[in-house]
Amino acid sequence: MLLQFTSAQGPEECCLAVEKALNYFLKSTLKQKVNVTILEKEPSRYGLKSALVSLEGADAQTIAQQWTGSVQWQCTSTLRPRHKRKNWFIGVACFEQPDEINDKEIVFETMRSNGPGGQHVNKTESAIRATHIATGISVKVQSERSQHANKKLAKQLIAWHLEAYMMKQHASLNSQRHIAHHRVIRGDATLCFSGNDFVLINK
Repeated sequence: MLLQFTSAQGPEECCLAVEKALNYFLKSTLKQKVNVTILEKEPSRYGLKSALVSLEGADAQTIAQQWTGSVQWQCTSTLRPRHKRKNWFIGVACFEQPDEINDKEIVFETMRSNGPGGQHVNKTESAIRATHIATGISVKVQSERSQHANKKLAKQLIAWHLEAYMMKQHASLNSQRHIAHHRVIRGDATLCFSGNDFVLINK
């Protein structure tokens, strides 16, 4: 299963809500029978415009159903304290994992990881850059410590982007994914959080 957290066309407060929701999601799934991997994050100035995670395990479908829909964050803006709005909405959409791509369709390159991680990051070439030959779609994955794990994630990410690319090629801009990414229903939230500490409100 894939879950996409998105601020859609919302302001920076919604991007901040995406980041907080993702962090809450990661913490809440630690003790459940599911393996969660962050495939992609699109940063904004103060938070995340979107994030894509994969779920594998016995609880994957149940967790996905619990989160799918609109997520509401009730909080006075920390970015614009005088702003009257106190309700911010983001969207969470669930998708089936795209079919795996054959290795022959992709060029893999190994490289050193960059960013936080200390000496391990600088000494090992565990990062993978994968490029889809036919379309030129390219991704870099360095979230795992082994080349094998990063290669697997890179293939999943290529498959995700390739499916979106094919939809665009066939003029399917009104497909489920694009609707989910650009439209968030404000009201009747699946989950509701409150305050800067992002505390879950039980309905």
